[in-house]
Amino acid sequence: MARVVKQGARNAAIFMLSIGEEKAAQMFSMLEEHEIRDISREMALLGRVSSDDVERVMAEFTDDVASGGDLVGSLQATERILKSFMTEEQVGDILEEMRGPAGRTMWEKLSNVSEDILANYLKNEYPQTVAVIMSKIRPTHAAKVLAMLPSEFAYEVIERILLIDNVPREVVDTVEETLRSEFMKNLAARNKRDTHEMMAEIFNSFDRGTEGKFMEMLEARRAEDATRIRSLMFTFEDLMKTDDKGIQTLLRDLDKDQLAVALKGAGDELKEKFLSNMSERAAKILQEDMDVMGPVRVKDVDEAQQAIVVVAKDLADAGEIIISEEGGEDDFVY
Repeated sequence: MARVVKQGARNAAIFMLSIGEEKAAQMFSMLEEHEIRDISREMALLGRVSSDDVERVMAEFTDDVASGGDLVGSLQATERILKSFMTEEQVGDILEEMRGPAGRTMWEKLSNVSEDILANYLKNEYPQTVAVIMSKIRPTHAAKVLAMLPSEFAYEVIERILLIDNVPREVVDTVEETLRSEFMKNLAARNKRDTHEMMAEIFNSFDRGTEGKFMEMLEARRAEDATRIRSLMFTFEDLMKTDDKGIQTLLRDLDKDQLAVALKGAGDELKEKFLSNMSERAAKILQEDMDVMGPVRVKDVDEAQQAIVVVAKDLADAGEIIISEEGGEDDFVY
């Protein structure tokens, strides 16, 4: 049955592309929202469609219409058609949902979110809310998620599940809407990555010499791309954008010898930020270690700083530290 439904949505997507954007918009405007979502997803994923497939689909709709060429379904084409009859916000919601995990319902989508990501989000929710969610997703997936939650919290969720009888429809609707507006939106945003973001991560992993070599080549040949990558890169000095609480959290996970090497190549302001967030005794020991260390190879400083950046990113991804965007009013989490 699922295969039949998917094939029907695919055929509808091919048909919509065949009749042109104006007529497709008129057709879309007469559909239900869940139908728009299903067809939009298929349309965005179509890629190149052979003329044979186009003719086959058109023959099912009419006996005398056939296409003369290939079609290309893409996210961009889908977006243009949707924007012709929907608001920017509505289109944005549909596209964000398409970028997120697969599934027609919220619970199907959650069952396709990796257990570590879902557990990390749910650990900050009320046990009763988590219990409702666990009761709605696949049992095998719920088991994996519960196993990754703190034991006491997971046990409390298990108790709440046992006590669940008939959850009022309005409660389920509220939980579902919260998941859609917060969790799924953020998840889709994380999945919406471009090539510059990927290259920024690669450049972050280069040693200083390699980074400089390739960045110089990019600046000479593709200056705009180089500027974009630089703006997305996260460096050791960017830790200045972390608040004191974040630095204290980071310090708990760092090797102090490695930190001493990393700070040898840091600016005075960043050194002071780390030292001021340590106990007086620990700061004194770290300063003494740096003083007696003598000259340190740039390569060793680069490696130590990169290792700390990796730890900081992991903590930010887990939501344990927040890094404020310089010059902006909002905070973002890597």
